[in-house]
Amino acid sequence: MANDRDAVWADRYSRQIRFAPIGEQGQRKLADACVLIVGVGALGASLAQHMVRAGVGEVRLVDRDFVEPSNLQRQMLFDEADALAVLPKAVAAANKLRVINSGVKVTAEVAEVGRGNAERLAAGTQLVLDGTDNAKTRVLLSDVCYRLGIPFVYGGVAGAGAMSAVLIPGETSCFRCLIGADEHEQEADTCDTVGVLAAAVEFTAALQAAEAVKWLTGNRAAMRGTWLSADLWSFRVREAALPKGRAACAYCGQPHGAAAAAGQADSEGPEMVSALLCGRDSVQVTLGRALDLSRLECRLRERGCALTVNRYLVKAVLQDGVSLVLFPDGRVLVQGTHDAGRAVELCKEYILEQELPAPR
Repeated sequence: MANDRDAVWADRYSRQIRFAPIGEQGQRKLADACVLIVGVGALGASLAQHMVRAGVGEVRLVDRDFVEPSNLQRQMLFDEADALAVLPKAVAAANKLRVINSGVKVTAEVAEVGRGNAERLAAGTQLVLDGTDNAKTRVLLSDVCYRLGIPFVYGGVAGAGAMSAVLIPGETSCFRCLIGADEHEQEADTCDTVGVLAAAVEFTAALQAAEAVKWLTGNRAAMRGTWLSADLWSFRVREAALPKGRAACAYCGQPHGAAAAAGQADSEGPEMVSALLCGRDSVQVTLGRALDLSRLECRLRERGCALTVNRYLVKAVLQDGVSLVLFPDGRVLVQGTHDAGRAVELCKEYILEQELPAPR
């Protein structure tokens, strides 16, 4: 049976192999490669599909969020069943990708990428592909990539606008220097403020995927080497050469790994923190402790909340229509508000008091 199956799929990559710059040697390099995709929403889902269909040997997915109906307009791996089941995006994407190509190892992690886990997630990969929606996470990923000597394939979309660049340790500036600040919370335009055209997502993902395949197949001389931005509505395209690393920068101004001490940085502490999510009337509250979902499910049900439960999360709809989506790693998405103070208070009322031991 194995031989029959091999014969059926022997020409899976035949059209890609016939493309002279890749050929059989390039295809073998793809099969030996491992990439990390951070964020499996609009850009990330398209990037993941490109990598899996191209035959990249291992594709690691990490995402903190779950599938909702509003995602289906532009996030091409998901369908209505995923949204109804409130599946985490990393899990739903991995399920689809394994059906698309069973020969690729696809791993999924439902988590927020931060200083405590970014280096572990990126270790052993040849590329980190950007599917995120905020500059703060991109700066962190760039820092980690420059410590480990791994290229960072940036992509950004807002409205009909698209941006892409490949940042290479030892050759180009890092993302921190490129955007001209040490710490950006978010870009000026986001999908929350200007919306998103699905075609702009696919355009950007195609730019990122093409550069990724060039790098992974050894076609380094063909790399674009530019920051490209485009407006698909009026169709204007601009390119600018990427600057070299900045000598004073602890990341792009140093040899690979020389900034390791700076990057071992502080792992995130246990304090409660909140952050407004891009494109969503939602606030993410990080509680700094693991949550016992089965226990909280019972308590929330007792309080009259309408629940949706799967093995990855609990979604509770409160009586005023606000929703709490609980993850076992201690994150809570509070939907229906962008008031961080209110989000924190709801977590204290519905979750934290349930987690504290009863007074003696």
